[in-house]
Amino acid sequence: MDPHFHIGAAHFDPATGTARFTYGLGEHRFTETLGFPSGFDASAAATPAFERLLGLTGAVLGVSYFKLLAPLGISLDSPLSARERVFLLDVYENGLGEFYARNDLRRFGRITLTAPERTETATPPPTLPDRALVPIGGGKDSLVSTQLLERAGIPFTPFAVNPKGPILTSVAALERPPVYVTRTLDAEMLRLSREPGYFNGHVPSTAINSMIAALTALLFGHNRIILSNERSASEGNVQFDGREANHQHSKSLGFEQLIAEILSSATGGALSYFSLLRPFSEARIAALFARETRFDRVFSSCNRNFRLAGHEGPLWCGECPKCHFVFLIFAPAMAKDRLIGIFGKNLLADPKTESSFRELTGLAGQKPWECVGEIEEAAACLYRLTQAPEWRNDAIVHALAADLERQYGAPRLVSAYGALFDDADAHLIPQELNQRLRHAL
Repeated sequence: MDPHFHIGAAHFDPATGTARFTYGLGEHRFTETLGFPSGFDASAAATPAFERLLGLTGAVLGVSYFKLLAPLGISLDSPLSARERVFLLDVYENGLGEFYARNDLRRFGRITLTAPERTETATPPPTLPDRALVPIGGGKDSLVSTQLLERAGIPFTPFAVNPKGPILTSVAALERPPVYVTRTLDAEMLRLSREPGYFNGHVPSTAINSMIAALTALLFGHNRIILSNERSASEGNVQFDGREANHQHSKSLGFEQLIAEILSSATGGALSYFSLLRPFSEARIAALFARETRFDRVFSSCNRNFRLAGHEGPLWCGECPKCHFVFLIFAPAMAKDRLIGIFGKNLLADPKTESSFRELTGLAGQKPWECVGEIEEAAACLYRLTQAPEWRNDAIVHALAADLERQYGAPRLVSAYGALFDDADAHLIPQELNQRLRHAL
């Protein structure tokens, strides 16, 4: 019999700053907690908006427990509106798209969601100061957002969940008091995820952290959550079970539109959510980052190295597709000695990395299951380097030059590179802030 997944009622204790979420999966019971630092407004926790967001947060955090067995039936104690049902189904279907594809599980269109009905009545809006909460991931993207916000004179607070390694060093370089939240996963869930008979895999971490950020925004008084997701996040990896599976689904524009509507509705329009970098390509972001040097020794986009070294090792492993892609998009925008100094070595000079760069540029395999940019973007950046005297003789650039031209054609690659610096119109940035952003650029 297919086990059932149950999401219990969520609770928040304003005396301790602890939120508690409970789950049931067949015979298993789990509890997860969030610990908020001192200094929050306890009265905010008593508002209808916070109560509504608390229940939705518990539902989104539940993906970590659901995926152990990935059953077809989900039930909730908290009521849901029709729009919230659509949102949660998106989290449990598309948000787990990579997990399903890599475990060969077919769930799209088959999951049922049972919950009490919430009437579509307006939630009283809490009063929130005009300032932004900015999630910091330790990589280039969120740091470019902070650079732009500083230049535009927009007040903001750095935010992170369980900060480690480059998140801490990046925030220290910002010299702004952050808000850090502690997330404690159930130990039994972590144990079972390593046992035979249970599934493991990717979860939509941006969706999870965004919901935690929403609770934080209400408790600490912020009316905006500003993400740093670029336009390439909307490109998926593979077709599976009748739709595109995207490693970055919860960073995509489609998901941003969904969650922005949900957060606005749950707070009576008081809380907005958008990505500041949505108009930009990865190459454009790299060029913006390169304008300053203050983060060169503190940032890292390498997920693999910190997973292996416990955030105590070097900032870059130099071996994973993420390292290769970030090095590639920085190469046209940054002096070669500066870039090699950041990474510790020239990643385009090592013949052993050729297969990785072939995947990134669409010459072989599929787009890696990583937060990397579009295939054609990588191809255009690498072709750009074939025209640069300081790069064109490096092993990878030399090895891929003819194949890139053969597959894409030089005119297409030159045009594609130029288009990387044309900003897209599809974004959710408020008009007034977008005008200030234009001036900051």
